Amino acid sequence: MMNYRKIFYWSITVALGGFLFGLDTAVISGCERIIQQCWNLSDAVTGQMVAMALYGTIVGAIFGGLPAERYGRKKTLFGVAILYLVSALGCGLSPDVTWLMIFRFLGGLSVGASSVVAPMYIAEISPAEIRGRLTALFQFNIVFGILIAYLSNWLISMENPDNWRWMLGIVAIPSLLFVILILTVPESPRWLVVNRGNTAEALRILKLINPETAPALLAYMQAGQEAEPKSVGLSAFFSSRYRLPIILAFLFAFFNQVSGINAVIYYAPRIFEEAGLAANTALLSSVGIGLINLVFTMIGLSLIDRFGRRFLMYIGSFGYILSLSAVSFVFFSGASGGITVPVLLFVFIAAHAIGQGAVIWVFISEIFPNQVRSFGNSLGSSTHWVFAALIAAVFPWMASSFGQAYIFGFFAVMMVFQLLFVWRMMPETRGVSLEIIEKRMTSSV
Repeated sequence: MMNYRKIFYWSITVALGGFLFGLDTAVISGCERIIQQCWNLSDAVTGQMVAMALYGTIVGAIFGGLPAERYGRKKTLFGVAILYLVSALGCGLSPDVTWLMIFRFLGGLSVGASSVVAPMYIAEISPAEIRGRLTALFQFNIVFGILIAYLSNWLISMENPDNWRWMLGIVAIPSLLFVILILTVPESPRWLVVNRGNTAEALRILKLINPETAPALLAYMQAGQEAEPKSVGLSAFFSSRYRLPIILAFLFAFFNQVSGINAVIYYAPRIFEEAGLAANTALLSSVGIGLINLVFTMIGLSLIDRFGRRFLMYIGSFGYILSLSAVSFVFFSGASGGITVPVLLFVFIAAHAIGQGAVIWVFISEIFPNQVRSFGNSLGSSTHWVFAALIAAVFPWMASSFGQAYIFGFFAVMMVFQLLFVWRMMPETRGVSLEIIEKRMTSSV
């Protein structure tokens, strides 16, 4: 009989990496202007300070799959948890902007690595029929972390300007919890079979999940291992055999960022102020973004295994196009005062949460074969973070140089191309075992 309680506990524990991901990512939005004024930083330096964490995520995403492949998913996640803790304490105590950038870079390393390893681990321990919901717990925790960051920023902002240190340093509390809890989860049985040939330990873990199906599932994993090369290096990964999942992962991650989601997450208070809201009202409106993100992510989680990944992506794509086009029009017309822009951005966040937000980490973790999943997740995650860093780094300069109208218009056009991608290229993976998805991805080449 399936032990859903144990599977859920392991998944939610590993998904705490997503909570720290969201908290660490969004907490800077409430204090980037305070830090800019405190240290008299230019817009360019402020953009680099914000983007420094994203540069770290690129490195963490590119190389995060390597220790996961060599040392295992569990040990890598423990190292990620330690990095989160060191980064949070360092950011809160930074004496100047240089040290703040260094510790934000370390935090970025942990965010990038967790975005590779955590969804991969959850996908590998999950039964096919609930794999979407369990893997999407990572995204749920991301948006929950974003909501807590916005709420924390708003509450702390009521005091003096030096409280930006508390805004950043508060991440240390859940980081310490993650360090402790990650020790209680087992290693991925698929990693044990593929990378260590340790079938005895893999069988023991599979029996904890479901003792009735454990022997058959282990045999299925071994059969898939025998059909694939025993060892796959990076050069072999970029061969034609894995061309289709590589293209799908790259495009999926690319469209995720050219929607403008991280520009809104990082610079929501700035955007709202330029739309005519007072500074404190802008911070409170950011809490609204976090709440909408959480609610519609929960809706996405409830639908992803019932209606599939493509269905959610269609909803998200149409929502993106409508909301982004409307925001662009409002800024072009000069009628941006009041609540019009916040309401439209709430619609945009809802579209993201139910579409790309709910699907991205699930889909990328599903489409790569067991032997190359760590490389594949690194590719998808690093693509995501490269474009996130670019957008975060140039957004303040682009906004002051060209205005919000052109920026949001560009995002809207990109989402038309995403809609075409979903229609013509994206396969459905709902309810299919990882080994069968593997056959479909490689046999199509």
